[in-house]
Amino acid sequence: MTTELSVRERALAAREASRALATATRGVKDAALHAMADALAKAETAVLEANADDVARAETAGTHAGLVDRLRLTPTRVEQMVDGLRALAGLADPVGDVVRGWTTAQGVRIQQVRVPFSVVGIIYEARPNVTADAAGIALKSGNAVLLRGSSSAAASNAAVVEALRAGVVDAGLPADVVQLVPGPREVTAELMAARGLVDVLIPRGGADLIETVVRNSVVPVIETGVGNCHLYVDAGADLETATAILLNAKVQRPSVCNAVETLLVHADAAADFLPTALARLAEAGVVLHVDERTRPHAGDLATVAVTEQDWATEYHALEIAVGVVDDLDAAIDHIRRWSTGHSETIVTDSTAAAGRFTAEIDAAAVLVNASSRFVDGGEFGFGAEIGISTQKLHARGPMALPEMTSTKYVITGTGQTRA
Repeated sequence: MTTELSVRERALAAREASRALATATRGVKDAALHAMADALAKAETAVLEANADDVARAETAGTHAGLVDRLRLTPTRVEQMVDGLRALAGLADPVGDVVRGWTTAQGVRIQQVRVPFSVVGIIYEARPNVTADAAGIALKSGNAVLLRGSSSAAASNAAVVEALRAGVVDAGLPADVVQLVPGPREVTAELMAARGLVDVLIPRGGADLIETVVRNSVVPVIETGVGNCHLYVDAGADLETATAILLNAKVQRPSVCNAVETLLVHADAAADFLPTALARLAEAGVVLHVDERTRPHAGDLATVAVTEQDWATEYHALEIAVGVVDDLDAAIDHIRRWSTGHSETIVTDSTAAAGRFTAEIDAAAVLVNASSRFVDGGEFGFGAEIGISTQKLHARGPMALPEMTSTKYVITGTGQTRA
């Protein structure tokens, strides 16, 4: 089967190319990142023209506005992709870091050292900026990467990868350390079956994509998470602060995974907080899905009755579910039921409430009096991120360079033998 051979050939080429990265110094990798950035900047016009074709097809097909926003590139977003590659060059190289080390009673030195995975596959939807981010992070951490983007961004991804591969070659590394994996849907299944050729797969996208990869891949998977994120306003919270955090977390960029999708308000704060907060959300164009206890505080604002499905929904849009809860316990219970384990926020003036919230909420990131939009590799100072992991094995939260490595034990002796 042609596509199966294609996937196998690409994986074998990536594995061979990864050998050059395994021994590449930080200087070589950083030079490659700068060359990739230069090539991408030079190709901006071609990238934007290709992206315009993708966006036009998406809009013609009636694609949701939030998804079109994820797909769309602008000169500013291309510049951010370029800057992201350059920023990676300025970060420390995790490869070779000693995680821990000790000497046994026999004088044998044991060190646990960070090493690349070797070949990483990324399966993702829309967002062609992920193409540059993933390629850069993989290269810096010593991994060859197979990029399986969605058909919606096919032209954009092809243009970006063409530029990145040109930069890699200019820097003296094999072009196949960065590869796009095109083709029909069956190719994704073949990539998920490439155990032994691909070391790890990372899905980025909606719940259906992530679930499909987690359930069907025989290649180990690092699960990135859907962001059904909550904001809880506690009794006694500073209401101006809560409103500012809410608007930032919901409105600034509603299509991303760290945007807030549900607002919960303590009953004692509802009368003072909700009328203004709901009005501000409505002014920003947010559709309000409210429960029965919230509706009286909405006044003349247009609202929709909240449903069970709303509590579970990651909208990717200017929509929010709103509920009034009796107390902190009720808020925690609600979040524990509906959370996807991404990012959960409390606004409170109570140290005790903050302590309980951070201890009892099971999520990759828990925020106190800060917007969930901070849950991002760049905001954390990690540089471009590969995704937000919501699993509990190996990596959790924003995945940057260290999370793209494994470890090996290096044992050094002077001729010792075991008794």
